[in-house]
Amino acid sequence: QVQLVESSGGLVQPGGSLRLSCAASGSIIRIYAMGWYRQAPGKQRELVATITSRGSTNYADSVKGRFTISRDNAKNTVYLQMNNLKPEDTAVYYCNADIWKAGTGGVNDYWGQGTQVTVSS
Repeated sequence: QVQLVESSGGLVQPGGSLRLSCAASGSIIRIYAMGWYRQAPGKQRELVATITSRGSTNYADSVKGRFTISRDNAKNTVYLQMNNLKPEDTAVYYCNADIWKAGTGGVNDYWGQGTQVTVSS
């Protein structure tokens, strides 16, 4: 079994900061790309940021310059540092990873349970 466990989100004032983490565990042979997505009420899930196993990053235009994605391969963990948060960042944030699980023939897509981030005064 493979699990992605996210840290708690929370309520943050506009302009504030928050750091999310997501740790993968289980029978993992290798983790490829990892990323963060979010879904606001009434909207589709959207990409926030991704990072390859070598550290190449990609960001949604709406978060560029404010959010930073990073990973610790030794800990199978991905992070999302969110600065200068805005009310429109309010959403459930999900981590995602492409993982080669032991006993399988290839790479599968795994998701965390989601964590609520609310930006409000």
